[in-house]
Amino acid sequence: MKYDNKNKDLQLVVLVVDDDMMERLLVREALERADIRVEEAENGAEALSVFRRVSPDLIFLDVRMPVVDGFSSCANLRKETGGEDVPIIMVTGLDDIESIERAYEVGATDFITKPINWPTLHHRVRYMIRASRAFQGLQKSEARLSQAQRIAHIGHWRHNLQTNVLYWSDEIYRIFGLEKSAGILSYEKFMKSVHPNDRPAMREVLNDAISENKSYNIDFRVVLPDGRGCVVQQQGEIVFDDAEKSPQMIGTIQDITQQKKDEEKILDLAYYDSLTGLPNRQNFLNYTSRTLSRAKQTGTKATLIYLDLDGFKHINDTAGHGAGDEALKIIADLLNNQLRNSDIVARIKTEKDEMVPLARLGGDEFTILLPNISKQESIAKVARRILDVISQPTMVEGREYYIPGSMGITIYPEDGQDVETLLKHSDMAMYAAKKKGGNCFQFYSESMNIQVLKRLNMETRLRKAIARDELALHYQPLMDIKTGKILGFEALARWENADLGLVSPSDFIPLAEEAGLILSIGEWALRNACAQTKVWQEETGVDLTVAVNVSALQFKQDYLVKTVAAVIKETTLNPRSLKLELTESILMENIEEIVKKLLQLKEIGVGHSIDDFGTGYSSLGYLKRFPIDSVKIDKSFVQDMLTDPDDAAIIRAIIALSHNLRLKVIAEGVETDEQLQYLMTHDCDTIQGYLIASPLPPEDVIPFLNCHRSKESH
Repeated sequence: MKYDNKNKDLQLVVLVVDDDMMERLLVREALERADIRVEEAENGAEALSVFRRVSPDLIFLDVRMPVVDGFSSCANLRKETGGEDVPIIMVTGLDDIESIERAYEVGATDFITKPINWPTLHHRVRYMIRASRAFQGLQKSEARLSQAQRIAHIGHWRHNLQTNVLYWSDEIYRIFGLEKSAGILSYEKFMKSVHPNDRPAMREVLNDAISENKSYNIDFRVVLPDGRGCVVQQQGEIVFDDAEKSPQMIGTIQDITQQKKDEEKILDLAYYDSLTGLPNRQNFLNYTSRTLSRAKQTGTKATLIYLDLDGFKHINDTAGHGAGDEALKIIADLLNNQLRNSDIVARIKTEKDEMVPLARLGGDEFTILLPNISKQESIAKVARRILDVISQPTMVEGREYYIPGSMGITIYPEDGQDVETLLKHSDMAMYAAKKKGGNCFQFYSESMNIQVLKRLNMETRLRKAIARDELALHYQPLMDIKTGKILGFEALARWENADLGLVSPSDFIPLAEEAGLILSIGEWALRNACAQTKVWQEETGVDLTVAVNVSALQFKQDYLVKTVAAVIKETTLNPRSLKLELTESILMENIEEIVKKLLQLKEIGVGHSIDDFGTGYSSLGYLKRFPIDSVKIDKSFVQDMLTDPDDAAIIRAIIALSHNLRLKVIAEGVETDEQLQYLMTHDCDTIQGYLIASPLPPEDVIPFLNCHRSKESH
């Protein structure tokens, strides 16, 4: 079919192949009257050339032609691109059966015998083209349908309910892993492929659909010939043929095996923790909400336990996150097994599997829900067993770790009416358990809520205090025990609030660490202490030192060394005048990284001291690994050393060990002459405490130094 510029319409194109010019002229005359365009060829060879040029909608082909006859020309045309579907009418004067059969054998669509009925020829041509196009459209439609069904893994079927005969499309045979049957496919043969456990439901659905004349949709499993399985979705409905006398069921079957697998993966990602396989936070919240709703309806109670692992971060920092992940999986298995084997905790059936009500909220936090359990004795029994199990030595990547936990416990409905409130209160109780030292559990009480509100209120005030410059540094002197000279000062943060009064550092420093405010406070203290010390050095001409405490959070920052270097440069303080005081816990978290950072500070010229020595959990043998200058004996040992032989022995051991490692020893909290005399007798180097002076505001430091010099001269 070609576009005609004159008529502005699409025209049919017919190729007439005949060696007789008169015959071609007659065909042209008959067809062009009906607005059908005609192209001509006088032999088979020329026909191929014209066919390639015009792509006709139909070909008239004479049988009797020289060089290449009509039969051969027809065969050749069928081999051309597009020639396999074009209608070819053979024109012959022969009326013998043999010629007609041969015409069909070489690919003729139809034949016309001479003489031709010219007035009706164009009708026959149009009909032939229309029929050919309809057939081609049907073929393409079936091909597209077949291709679409293969892509979608879907096939169609028909079930004659009177004869019980089934018809399947090719794709259904492929889905079921069967060869296309030459015999009759029956309903019984179909049911043999259905998984035995799914057959009853399948029969029930089909029977309901037939008896109630309704459509249906069902998923079921298929057992393939090789023993593997797949999941299919079948849809069907009743139709009637022969004026509603012959009922049939028609429908589709689709292979949804991969879809089901994908849905399971999505379900796992959405509701299960990828590391431990336990229900995640969202799953736990949904499950707990349903449990509380049932408890409300039945008037029963439920217990929620919030578990946080103590010291888990130590594993991540020292052995890496891979070891941390392995430890979490081990703990999850221990919890799972302990709860399953408990004679108190009942198993809870979920859609995924028979699971205990255990979930991982994230990080090293787990929750346990105990429906229908509210007696504190029973809850305590479960909690104690769990803590005993997880606190046993655990092997992680060839190393032994102790991973105890702290538990907070709430009971519905006394401690909360919904899951969010219960979680919040159990978190408070867990925090209280940690405050006790960990490896224990704590039931929630209303007083905890009051404490939390008080803490939040103080945190808000502390944030404002930083902005309003309410914080100040006081300085406590450090004295050489042998010469009596003041060597320097320790900078101590002080906070005086208009409403709260003077707030103890033991209250606001831990709060600042928890709230993440310690970084800004720490940098402020470092900068101010260095600047103030430089002023005193210039006023007195004495090379005074200043000790500044560094929190664990500060020390972990990658930019700490750069910050210290920048402050020293900014204040022009001699770096040897600055001493950073670190707690034992800092030195135990990631030894190699800590040593590297200490050496970098050492290169600048900054000294280091271990604060509150003896109260941590480090081995004294670690001292030789760190490039430190001194250790500071915690005041708790100093206070009782004259009355407690154990404290006295600890002090003597610390002094002896430190001196053997060429470290200076500072004793803090010295308040009496007797304490001073004892420390002097056992070769302590430096003391700090109220015996010399309490922490001084900056303006009192110069008067104190002048007064102390005056005492020395006398």
